[in-house]
Amino acid sequence: MLADEAEGGLQDALARCAHGRSLPHAGCRAYRSYERTRGDAMQGLREQAESLRRGEVSAEELVGQALERIEEGRSLGAFRVVRAEAARNEAREAGKRLREGERLPLLGVPVAIKDDTDIAGETTPFAVKGRHPVAVRDAEVVRRLRSAGAVVVGKTTTCEIGLWPFSESATGCARNPWNPAYTPGGSSGGSAAAVAAGMVAGAVGSDGAGSIRIPAAWTGLVGIKPQRGRVSGHPHTDPFYGLTVWGPLARSVGDAALLLDVLSGSHPDDVHRLDARVSSFAEAAETEPGRLRVAVSFRTAFGVGGRLDPQVRAAVERVARRLTELGHKVFPADPDYGLVGLGLIPRGTAGVADWVEAMEGGEPEPRTLAEARMGRLVGRRLLPLAKRMDPGLRRRAGRIFRYADVVLTPTTAQLPLKVGAFDGVGWRRTQSGVAAACPYAWPWNVLGWPGMNVPAGLSKEGLPIGAQLLGHDSDEATLISLAAQLESAEGWTERRPD
Repeated sequence: MLADEAEGGLQDALARCAHGRSLPHAGCRAYRSYERTRGDAMQGLREQAESLRRGEVSAEELVGQALERIEEGRSLGAFRVVRAEAARNEAREAGKRLREGERLPLLGVPVAIKDDTDIAGETTPFAVKGRHPVAVRDAEVVRRLRSAGAVVVGKTTTCEIGLWPFSESATGCARNPWNPAYTPGGSSGGSAAAVAAGMVAGAVGSDGAGSIRIPAAWTGLVGIKPQRGRVSGHPHTDPFYGLTVWGPLARSVGDAALLLDVLSGSHPDDVHRLDARVSSFAEAAETEPGRLRVAVSFRTAFGVGGRLDPQVRAAVERVARRLTELGHKVFPADPDYGLVGLGLIPRGTAGVADWVEAMEGGEPEPRTLAEARMGRLVGRRLLPLAKRMDPGLRRRAGRIFRYADVVLTPTTAQLPLKVGAFDGVGWRRTQSGVAAACPYAWPWNVLGWPGMNVPAGLSKEGLPIGAQLLGHDSDEATLISLAAQLESAEGWTERRPD
């Protein structure tokens, strides 16, 4: 859809510059612009950064093309706010630095950030309508993006306070580039839609119960939820009491790994900090994983979850067979989740209560207020118990890593939901519906361990399906190495929405 509209305008330009009935020649300016625009839309973060370093494209051109694609795809609702003027100014400055010989990992490369993250000069409504103050300084992840030279072109659409696996609210509605009748997922759905549609090659989301991995699954992307403490959430020192972490969405494992390298690091005020730094996640993406033991599990935790869609099961089983073909030992086994749900509910509800109470002039919808009320009445009282349970929960779930290196599960139980599926629905029905659709991701948020989505194919309806790779404490590198090997065999980076 987007490609057809964009290509139509460019084809008009080509027709105008064509000589008679012949095709435009390779020296024609419109032809060069057409080929470069198409090429840059297909390039990943690493390719764009390398093209900038070699002088094949300027930062001004690259950012300008991203802004054009955002405008062409505005019906997808991927962005709440586009920083067009600021991004062009930052691109000019990046171009000057490149011409002077400066080299940074993402200097001049356009990226997007989820709208739960502060950018100086912009509001952070987190999808809640109302009057909100303008942020006076960048969040730590934005500071790190800027330190790497990236140009943040806008803030992406989400749902109210990240509660749901869709990205619809009074502030915007994100749609799936594979079929706009469906959601790209949530709560980082706008970031996923922006990458899947080729508006940017990489974006940042946050994940408190699957909010990176779910939209990655439903838009055919790689999405990484890092280890707790790997990426700072500052100015939030303990976001959702340890549930929420920030991480990358990209089309390829290498791009996601590069973006994770850029984002990684703690702030002195963070409650959860990792002192030990891995050498490079980008290097892990270039490293063979060796022969791994992969446990395949379809069990959900705490009795949560509805019927697993047969197409999702078949896709995950196919990925398991592919891993076997790649030489890994693959076998069925389930983590012992115990009462892990008791670690989720207090943190989640208390975190929503914190956000609602901190908002100046916000007007949350009734089901958000219901979640916040539960947090005030129950969640905060149970937080001490939830924290005391953590070591025991990690010991129980961690037993599987005595005989497995990685756990493979579905990322979601269902295919992408229709846009508007929960319009006008109250808190209870929304909770039960989304729990049935997405029961697989959230336990790893309670445990704090890394997980990532990898594309697992398309449904008969042409909608993406995801598989989830889950790792032990601080072991993102193993997941990334395995995912990169799988990507090489599967070739999912070539699958794009029209």
